[in-house]
Amino acid sequence: MKPRSLFLLLTAIFLNSGLWAQLWIPDLGNGNYKNPVIYADYSDPDVIRVEDDFYMVASSFNCTPGIPVLHSNDLVNWKIINYVYDQLPLEKYEKPAHGQGSWAPSIRFHDGLFYVYFCTPYDGLFVATTSDPAGKWRLEQIVKVENWEDPCPFWDDDGNAYLVRSKFCGNALYLHRMSPDGKKLLDNGTEIFRDKSQLTIEGPKFLKKDGYYYIFAPAGGVTPGWQAVLRSKNIWGPYESKVVMHTGNTTINGPHQGGMVELKSGEWWFIHFQDRDMYGRVTLLEPMIWKKDGWPLIGVDQNDDGIGEPVSKYRKPNVGKTYPVEIPQTSDEFTNGKFGLQWQWHANSCSDWYSMDINAGTLRLNAVQNITQNGNFWFVPNLLLQKFPAPAFTTTTRVTFHPDMDGEQCGLAVMGERWSYISLIKENDSLFIRTFDGVYERCDEAGAQTAIVPLDQPDCYFRVKVEDGGLCHFSYSIDNSNFIPLGQPFKASKGRWIGAKVGLFCINPNIQESTGYADFDWFRMN
Repeated sequence: MKPRSLFLLLTAIFLNSGLWAQLWIPDLGNGNYKNPVIYADYSDPDVIRVEDDFYMVASSFNCTPGIPVLHSNDLVNWKIINYVYDQLPLEKYEKPAHGQGSWAPSIRFHDGLFYVYFCTPYDGLFVATTSDPAGKWRLEQIVKVENWEDPCPFWDDDGNAYLVRSKFCGNALYLHRMSPDGKKLLDNGTEIFRDKSQLTIEGPKFLKKDGYYYIFAPAGGVTPGWQAVLRSKNIWGPYESKVVMHTGNTTINGPHQGGMVELKSGEWWFIHFQDRDMYGRVTLLEPMIWKKDGWPLIGVDQNDDGIGEPVSKYRKPNVGKTYPVEIPQTSDEFTNGKFGLQWQWHANSCSDWYSMDINAGTLRLNAVQNITQNGNFWFVPNLLLQKFPAPAFTTTTRVTFHPDMDGEQCGLAVMGERWSYISLIKENDSLFIRTFDGVYERCDEAGAQTAIVPLDQPDCYFRVKVEDGGLCHFSYSIDNSNFIPLGQPFKASKGRWIGAKVGLFCINPNIQESTGYADFDWFRMN
């Protein structure tokens, strides 16, 4: 059997096996793909190619480890291989700093080093470097400043280095001279572009081609916006601008911030995000061409207006080979002594939050003290969560609870600005299963218990089924076969600049510290 025929046969068997039946597979197995290429919240993506490998980074905001590094060989099939940092080196991130943290990173490869630049809204400019994107990154803070965002470096042909950035809630782009090693800014920055036709311009990405300096930058706002490109013969401008991709006649709102990449075959492609509410900012892949007038066009010009529109399906990039189907990790059996790269905490993590060696083959979450508003999830840092991976999916986990004091609980949660969970809770020295809906209110005990039933054993199975559109249904089981619905359907909501997340928790809302814990045997998406 020919290799391609074998690939198609194995792909068909795999997709029909039910293993990933509820997850999103962008590779159609016939030389084409469908958008999004990642149906998950990888916002503000940037991408580079180094030989035959593609690397992508995305925003993490307050979640850690931060700035995921994903790898692909064809721009369609992606896997998480690392994070740029384990923690942000600032005390404020020891608690959930919702909406802060790392915004809009850019990734570049220069003189044998990988560079990732990012800003936080109130802490300034950071750079991380490594010779191996799957290895250890070195994180440094370059400038302490507020309201900078979306930096991107550029090394010119003459060896001079620059950094372009935008400003939070601004309408201009700024250019700095930078040291050749990329570790220091050499001036205060110069405004190089401001135009009423491209308001709310941000997320700039630098490119030099055929004597022009190009800056790819989205404008118009996340949901209603478009992708613009600026160009000039002089790096300091003046720059002219053009819209190169917009919603047009499609249903893909605000095709927004991303990065461009050239293939060995000479093809150009563009990866960007689209905001899908509780699912976050999902990742799309667009063909890109250079027109005779020197301007790029992203997507396909479907209505002959000279502006590209996003594609729903298209042929895969020409990388010279066919690669296996792959998606970012989801399920986790907790068997190799560490949890998977799909997991993030809601703040800088502590080693005493969890263990994977006391009870081998399980994830132990300790009942971490959180007395703020009686354990209100908005203030809980030790939520272990991952992104929604598809429009519809089912998550199941097995947990054994060993509480110390009344009020302690553990379970399965869907988290956003509104949240809901199913948990085991200790009350009056007895165990109960309950469901709870919560919402962030700064000065109130917001939320309410929606159902509760007694349990006469310390272990059970929890499940949440998420329908297309984000409606969540919680249930429990004693035997992992017969699942009993509990509580009421809950509509997932996005968090602060992030999509809804699903995951595990174990907390203690009491003044006294606890020795309680919960052991999770596995976490399965199907």
